[in-house]
This record gives sequence, structure tokens and C-alpha cells, in this order.
Amino acid sequence: MSSEFGNTLRVSVFGESHGRAIGVTMQNLPAGEEIDLNALEALLDRRKPGKNALSTARHEPDRPVILSGLLEGKTTGSPLCAIIENRDARSRDYAELADKPRPGHADYTAYLKWAGQADMRGGGHFSGRLTAPLCIAGGIAKQILARKNIFVGAHLAAVAGIADEAFPLHPTQTQFDEIAGKDFPVIDDARGCDMQEAILAASHAGDSVGGVIECAAIGVPGGIGNPMFDGIENRLSAAIFGIPAVKGLEFGAGFAAAAMHGSENNDPYRMDDAGNITTTTNHAGGILGGISTGQPIVLRVAMKPTPSIAKPQQTVSLSRMENAELIVHGRHDPCVAHRAVPVVEAVTALVLLDFLLEQTNL
Repeated sequence: MSSEFGNTLRVSVFGESHGRAIGVTMQNLPAGEEIDLNALEALLDRRKPGKNALSTARHEPDRPVILSGLLEGKTTGSPLCAIIENRDARSRDYAELADKPRPGHADYTAYLKWAGQADMRGGGHFSGRLTAPLCIAGGIAKQILARKNIFVGAHLAAVAGIADEAFPLHPTQTQFDEIAGKDFPVIDDARGCDMQEAILAASHAGDSVGGVIECAAIGVPGGIGNPMFDGIENRLSAAIFGIPAVKGLEFGAGFAAAAMHGSENNDPYRMDDAGNITTTTNHAGGILGGISTGQPIVLRVAMKPTPSIAKPQQTVSLSRMENAELIVHGRHDPCVAHRAVPVVEAVTALVLLDFLLEQTNL
């Protein structure tokens, strides 16, 4: 089904932006895993709206309600189901969009597929609101991975052409925690200030900007994954493209590798001081042939500008079948990329945990 992913760890997301609730189910979680709900809420807080002028003014507490699969703080082995109630929806702001699809949004394609029957209030099932339950599932996955000394972290690598520092060759858990504790998820705070100014400038102009997120996973053992069509890149790509607004994805050197010589792109093998095989560079992004090398898994995700902008846009009236002008009302993010940082972490953690459950005795 289109709203679920995973081979052993099955994750399914449900609900609509302005429905009663949104939620997630997780099947085949190992039993007996202790879940820190405070840490889980801290991850959700990094994503939630309404915190400042950089995001939508919609105010949602985004507190998870776990309906099953957790008893006395530990997983039971049965399917875990959690919901988040929608408390601050303003559907009237979206009434015009049922007839005038937003350029750059799924309004029109949903109309084509379901003949106008989909609940598209607030973007419906296509809304970035659905990333909140993804963070519930991913937050649980991150806690389980951390007990195996596998850590996933991310930062906002670029916004509106303004670049943050890149992760070093070997990121650390401490660096991940420092970024997660910031109000704006960057390595270089000065560059982060420039990014915020660009976001606010676009907002004041009735426009929006896109961004790039860099994510890394450290501690992933070598030999995890599969060749050809079921590799780590394949499954990460399929899941990450389920995050609304994602339009591009690269691993390691990515598209820059196309401009390199083999002598530049190849990662030389060496023995480290502890007698382990390592590489002096990581252009492969920790993956070769769909299988982990033991080096950090590194990926970058391109997020498009938010389609819902205040500037007048050209569209059509579906009822009258004529050209029309659209001015989007309501509350919208001038940039979704900074709120998507924990979402990319969450989805990456879920895919990696799925591989570990499938291929090890975790």
C-alpha cells in the first residue's frame, strides 16, 4: 500500500491534515524495548509548527497518544499504534482550493486520481502534517538504534543558496545532540542567521524558499544491505521520497561524483590504529553495491519551496473549466526544510532499523 513501507518493520501512516487525528502503526517491533516518551516528545517538538515566524502559525501541541504496543514503558511485541489529535485546523482557509488547485501542490493530481473525493483540507493526506506520526515511529527507531551504538543526526545544509558547514568525515553523537538542541538546526550559527533572514524575506514578500538537509548515520556495521534493487540506497530513497516536498536525494559525493575522475572519487582503504579497515574519504556515502561499508552513511535531501504562497498565481477553475487566479490564504510555512530535519532523521532511522531486524538477531 502507498502509505506504508518496510520489509520486516512495517510502518503505516494514516489520517489527513484537518481530520480528527493523524497516526502511525508499527508492526514487528522487538518486544521489551524501553521507550523514553520525554525524548520522543523532544523530537516531535523540533518538528512541530507555530514556534516562530519561520514556520506556519498553526498551533499544535503534537503530543502522541499511544493506543497499543506499549506497556509500562516497554514495547510488547504487538503492533504499536499512536495518534496525534488535530486541534488547530482552519478548514475555511482551504475552501477555494477545492475548485482552484495550487500550482506545485498535489491538489490537481489528487483530483485526477479520486475525482474530487479526497479530503484535501490543509493538503489532506499529502500534507506535511503527516510527518508528525513519522517522527513518532522514527523517534522510537532512533532509541532502539542508539542502544546498538548507531546514531542518526541531520542539519540544514542550505537554504536559498546559503550553505551551512558540511558534516566532517566522521560526525559524532555529540555533534548530533548539539544540533538537535538548537532552535535552528545548523552547524554554523552565523550562517544559520543568514538563512533565517532569507526565509523571513521570502515570507514578507509573500513567497517561499527551499532547502537541503544533510543526514548521517554513524555506527552502522558493514555488510548490511542487499545488491541491485533492494539496497540501502534503494529503500532509503523510496521512504524519503514519501516525505512531502522532497524533490531530490543524493548519497556521499552524489552528483558531484559525475565531475570527478575515478582516482578522486574512489575511497582508499587503510588500516586504522585499532587494526580495523577504514577509508580516508567517504565519497561513497558509506554504501557500495547497496551494502554498508562501515563508514558513516551520508545523504542529502533537496526540499522544494512551499507551494502555498501569498503571491497571486495562475491556475484554473475545475468547476468552470476556465483560467483563474489564485491567492492562497491561511497559515503556511515560508520554508519547510528546517522543520523537516528531524523528519529525515526519523525516516532514515526507520529504514536502517528495518535492515537490522531483517538481517541480524537484534
